Amino acid sequence: MGHDLTGSSGNIVVSWERFCEGSGFLLSMGSKWSRFYRKMTALGFEGSANKIGVGVVTLDGTILSNPRHTYITPPGQGFLPRETAQHHLQHVLPLIRSALETAQVSAKDIDCLCYTKGPGMGAPLQVAAIVVRVLSQLWKKPIVAVNHCIAHIEMGRIVTGADDPVVLYVSGGNTQVIAYSEGRYRIFGETIDIAVGNCLDRFARVLMLSNDPSPGYNIEQLAKKGEKFLDLPYVVKGMDVSFSGILSYIEGTAEEKLKNNEFTPADLCYSLQITERAMAHCDAKDVLVVGGVGCNVRLQEMMRTMCSERGGNLFATDDRYCIDNGAMIAYTGLLAYAHGMPTPLEESTFTQRFRTDEVLALWREKEPRNLNGVMKEST
Repeated sequence: MGHDLTGSSGNIVVSWERFCEGSGFLLSMGSKWSRFYRKMTALGFEGSANKIGVGVVTLDGTILSNPRHTYITPPGQGFLPRETAQHHLQHVLPLIRSALETAQVSAKDIDCLCYTKGPGMGAPLQVAAIVVRVLSQLWKKPIVAVNHCIAHIEMGRIVTGADDPVVLYVSGGNTQVIAYSEGRYRIFGETIDIAVGNCLDRFARVLMLSNDPSPGYNIEQLAKKGEKFLDLPYVVKGMDVSFSGILSYIEGTAEEKLKNNEFTPADLCYSLQITERAMAHCDAKDVLVVGGVGCNVRLQEMMRTMCSERGGNLFATDDRYCIDNGAMIAYTGLLAYAHGMPTPLEESTFTQRFRTDEVLALWREKEPRNLNGVMKEST
């Protein structure tokens, strides 16, 4: 299954509406229907944090284009909602042009428009929501609102081929252990305060590390040079975890330790990174790591060891897919749309809080579903 970022659409995309005019005709097509079904195409918009991305994806998971642009602030600074939204507004139109040109498709080839409904930062989320509303009315295309967390999971599954893994979702705003059960992605454990990515980001500011390409990446690179380990507090409360104590302790001691030459910045990065811990809360042996922090090689090594001890496999992606991107929104939205779950215009809003387990993941069901009168087995 291809994931060529610069690939072309090849054949003409056949619209969903055209083939839903008569269920009898569709049922009689057999294998021909399956081929056309896979050619459904979506345009997706991701803008929940400091990245604005636009992707074009087909229902079989082929990524036709996936450009994005990152808002990068000076070292020691985070990104604020208003400035981040202005960045997204500045770059979204060029990204749309780039995505369509690279994919070699036009508006008539798009079956649905997908966008991140949440969770995320309010002002940046609003940009994608408004763009999708405008395009929907200009192009006469349906809208699909997508949960950002679910999109990370589905992108990870289609890229790696993981079937039914336990999911470790680690990013700047989220830290969750998730598994699919009875139509929903259930949260078995999560952070009770700050996400591990936010912990890394804030510590990077203490050390004045660059935000380019990301604070977490620069901590990882500096940690490779560390030699001394500073013991840090780590809290597990039942099935949940807490990272605020780690951050408070290392923020409070960093200046003193560095001033007295007890530790180097590399040592502190090494100590913070090695304290990251991943957990599995059910009998599944395979683990899928998703989210921006999922690119962390040290974290992947730890998870790979844990999976090996359980006789399982670790599935992970590189920064093309684990970091926020438009393709993951397009693909997940297309899954929902193909299962009869479009979003009415009046409901195409955005929200900063949108839990993973709120979403009914109909596409994960194995039995055939009735799609506008057409029986099609989910994959």
